[in-house]
Amino acid sequence: MSVRPTALHGLVEIESDVHRDDRGFFLETYNRRRYRELGIDEDFVQDNHSHSKKGVLRGLHYQDMSAPMGKLVHCSRGAILDVAVDLRVGSPTFAEWYAVELSDTNWRQLFVPVGFGHGFVVLSDLADVEYKCTGYYSKAAEGVIAWNDPQIGIKWPEKHPLLSDRDAKGMSLKEYMMHPAFTYDLKAK
Repeated sequence: MSVRPTALHGLVEIESDVHRDDRGFFLETYNRRRYRELGIDEDFVQDNHSHSKKGVLRGLHYQDMSAPMGKLVHCSRGAILDVAVDLRVGSPTFAEWYAVELSDTNWRQLFVPVGFGHGFVVLSDLADVEYKCTGYYSKAAEGVIAWNDPQIGIKWPEKHPLLSDRDAKGMSLKEYMMHPAFTYDLKAK
């Protein structure tokens, strides 16, 4: 298992060791001791699982500091383009985004720390996405940034995704800036 830092501080991609043979494969999707050795020392408290069809886009979601939530994301069936956006005001990479394909063939994971918006679009016919969370879900703390905000400029492969009502009404980055949920902690650098 190895960690690959991204250009967005705190956001890391994880490569797992997959043991394959003629029966199939085996891998660890989480091992607290190993993740701590790799610098991901989080106390995960909730696991989530979503099942979606091709073209579904979920996001860009976050929970504010009243109930902060980081996520360790992987795709156990199918393929997704997983995206994280830095929402930490004052960060040198504020409003920048990172995308990686997560699939049931590459078994990559993405650790999305507190302070980032998160979303994904389904690339395969069906996809199961599972993620460990560092905080409990709180409706009062949730926020949604518009998936297609031009100030962020994410290059989604799906131009007309299937969206929930909530995601279709996500706020612009300009609206987010009127009451930002996160600020950049220079000490965490």
